[in-house]
Amino acid sequence: MKPLVISGRDLKIDDVMAVAQGQEVVLDTAVLPHINRSRRAVEKLVREGQIAYGITTGFGRFKDKFISADESLQLQLNLVRSHAAGTGPILPEPQVRAMLLARANTLAQGYSGVRPLVIQRLLDMLNLGVHPRVPAQGSLGASGDLAPLAHLTLPLIGEGEAFYNGTLMLGGEAMSAAGLEPITLQAKEGLALLNGTAFMVGLGALVVRRAINLALTADIAAALTLEALRGTDRAYDDRVHQLRPHPRQIDCANFLRQILAGSQMLRAKTSKNVQDPYTLRCVPQVHGAVRDSVAYARWVLEIELNSVNDNPLIFVDEEDEEKIEVISAGNFHGEPIALAMDYLKLALTEIGNMSERRMAQLVDANSNGGVLPMFLTEHGGLESGFMIAQYSAAALASENKVLAHPASADTIPSSANIEDHVSMGATAVRQAELIMTHVETIVAIELLSAAQGIDFRRSYGEGKQGIGTQAAYDLIREQVPFIAEDCYMAPLIEKVRQLVHDGEIKQVVEAAVA
Repeated sequence: MKPLVISGRDLKIDDVMAVAQGQEVVLDTAVLPHINRSRRAVEKLVREGQIAYGITTGFGRFKDKFISADESLQLQLNLVRSHAAGTGPILPEPQVRAMLLARANTLAQGYSGVRPLVIQRLLDMLNLGVHPRVPAQGSLGASGDLAPLAHLTLPLIGEGEAFYNGTLMLGGEAMSAAGLEPITLQAKEGLALLNGTAFMVGLGALVVRRAINLALTADIAAALTLEALRGTDRAYDDRVHQLRPHPRQIDCANFLRQILAGSQMLRAKTSKNVQDPYTLRCVPQVHGAVRDSVAYARWVLEIELNSVNDNPLIFVDEEDEEKIEVISAGNFHGEPIALAMDYLKLALTEIGNMSERRMAQLVDANSNGGVLPMFLTEHGGLESGFMIAQYSAAALASENKVLAHPASADTIPSSANIEDHVSMGATAVRQAELIMTHVETIVAIELLSAAQGIDFRRSYGEGKQGIGTQAAYDLIREQVPFIAEDCYMAPLIEKVRQLVHDGEIKQVVEAAVA
């Protein structure tokens, strides 16, 4: 794979995913003049002793404390050390890589006053596999993701801890093992590395990429369940959805029709049973609305990935470098991301609610009219079948309802009430990731249950599946056979969840209907 070239202006969600999975990154040389111009401006401010936040002053409540040129390097070093106060679980390697990429990309625009060396060293760490040890908790989502980004920065200066080739070691040792020299931060550089949204946007980008896969996989699960339950696809008729023209509702209904094309397992149009439960009949309406939230989150994050979100910002006249403006503002505030992630949390929770209820239909012969045996087992009583698999889905769906509470509805003042409103965007992103994993599992349980139901329908001599549902069924059966008797279920659920997580079910179905 060719290295990704970054310029600060055209990074996409899919690029973040590729780099998180190991793609190398290089800096576009066309951005160097702008980066160097803003760096010269910072050096001039320090040399002349002009007042500029975080360059010749302290931070937060100490914004009125003047810092001399002789102390400017110590100021930046102290900032990184003191702000590395994070706690909680350690971020996995893909998330750390996403953060490194996000920070490098925003600095590449040249409004942060850092040297090109700083950006290059971040890319060197990415390309050579030096992954800082970053705790997940500590960010309030305003003044940026200060604590996580401080931990991200420590190995850059030869401190803290980092993983290299999978081994945790001191930051300086990891850099040395990779053949990299730590750097001494100059004026403004520590602040530029810490004061931004790289945690929120890096992790958020990975969550949104998974959400794109999950939304389509949930459609596929619904279609499989529809077949297993001998449902009807009449509610997916395009004429219905054109009368309520939400575009992603229309797209969802179209996708369902494509998946189910040619299916002989659906109920005849002449049946007296004219409509199904809401979780089957209203899939386009609910899943379509979920697609709206995913699209919104993608829109927000792709703007943020290519934004300058530190403080202060350095503006230099391109024709007269003596004209410098340093503006203290609030681009570090994570509110856009926080609201988008809270919206996504709610939408993902709804996917889980729908999926769990469809799964409940599959295992309950009283609800499905006896189309399938109770708990999808031929030997009910002696065997429990899928009884407790539904419990697990229900437990996850219920936990999601607590996690879906909007993190952005909360705020807590910090820095002696100077930073008096925060976004809690980092919390929203972390909760969205946890809900995502829960829903991937719920959908996996539905897929496994639906495949079991399809096998029972086939044993009754019933017809063929749709072109897309057949492809999904075949992939599931490559991993998990028909469950003829009670067995250890957890590993089977995890195998299918991994198919959901990796987007493999979506991919094989899209290929089948293309």
